[in-house]
Amino acid sequence: MTTPAYVVLGPPGAGKTTVGQLLAERLDLPFRDVDEDIVVSAGKPISDIFTSDGEPAFRAMEEQAVADGLKTHEGVLALGGGAILSAATRELLAGHTVVFLNVGMAEGVKRTGLSSARPLLTGINPRATFKALLDARLPLYREVATIEVVTDHLEPDQVVDAVLAAR
Repeated sequence: MTTPAYVVLGPPGAGKTTVGQLLAERLDLPFRDVDEDIVVSAGKPISDIFTSDGEPAFRAMEEQAVADGLKTHEGVLALGGGAILSAATRELLAGHTVVFLNVGMAEGVKRTGLSSARPLLTGINPRATFKALLDARLPLYREVATIEVVTDHLEPDQVVDAVLAAR
């Protein structure tokens, strides 16, 4: 069975793409981002998928893209922040080296800038939305993680060092 060397996940602003790319570079492995796979297959940005098709349609695409990535990718695979909401995805992650990049609310809000490219963070009170998102997802991230790194006060290279030291 083909399997990623590392699966990287965490909330918005945790650094999944940045750290995933650096980790792959250091290990001389390919990098793949599930969100990019979805954008390519749907032919439109994730924010447009949320707007035109709705979150359930996006989550179904995400579940399929994660399953495909876990079966076919041998490098570093970065998942979208909400991928772990799927029980099927959490089951598929069992047996993989799963890196949870943990970020606190203040740092996550600072890093995301509450960007409209992040559809779940737009709305009346984005900070409250981010807090609710963290509260709901934290136990799920921890359920699947084999490595956890708190990224709040670390540069991306330091996060990669911590990931490699934990393996």
